[in-house]
Amino acid sequence: MEVRRAILDKNDRLAERNRGFFQARGLLVLNFLSSPGSGKTTFIRESIRALHPKLKAGVIVGDLATDNDAQRLRETGAPVVQITTGTVCHLEAEMVARAVKRMDLGGLQLLIIENVGNLVCPASYDLGEDLRIVLLSVTEGEDKPLKYPPMFQSADAVIISKMDLAQACGYDRELALANIRRVAPKAQVFETSAKTGQGMDAWCRFVAQQHQHRSERDPLA
Repeated sequence: MEVRRAILDKNDRLAERNRGFFQARGLLVLNFLSSPGSGKTTFIRESIRALHPKLKAGVIVGDLATDNDAQRLRETGAPVVQITTGTVCHLEAEMVARAVKRMDLGGLQLLIIENVGNLVCPASYDLGEDLRIVLLSVTEGEDKPLKYPPMFQSADAVIISKMDLAQACGYDRELALANIRRVAPKAQVFETSAKTGQGMDAWCRFVAQQHQHRSERDPLA
């Protein structure tokens, strides 16, 4: 326990350093988390496209192996930096700091971090983000928030993804929303489909508003 506490303390100090750097650059930073297969990469890709040119985004992608997701995200024209973690099931603040040094931040207003697909480990690691975004796909089961409460409790927004598949997989909307509210009552909830565009306008308005709030808080950034 003492070793883990020391690791988290070090991470938190580095996360605060990241946060100060991002604030000085006027960057809104979103940390995306989910289990594997939630549609996170597709959702991020379509978000970047929908927000452009109002908000120009860059992406840091974390995966245990391969750069497949990074390649897909480069299709948007956004700068993308890959972090390959090997056996590590989460991103850490130091990894993000190193990745940012490899990215041209000129002209960027939004930095998206696609964390490693995992609903356990990443919940403990602050990366210096402004907002933590957790995805829950309709194909995963409505009880995911109850099974993994620390992840959902830490969420500023919950994205319910793949709504186009809701009927086919017997998704219980009311139960899912009730479970999210039970665990994360203050989180904003967006019901979306990156494939059909459902809910994407509301999500993009939210991101734009958050960036505007950041600009108002830090007018000299």
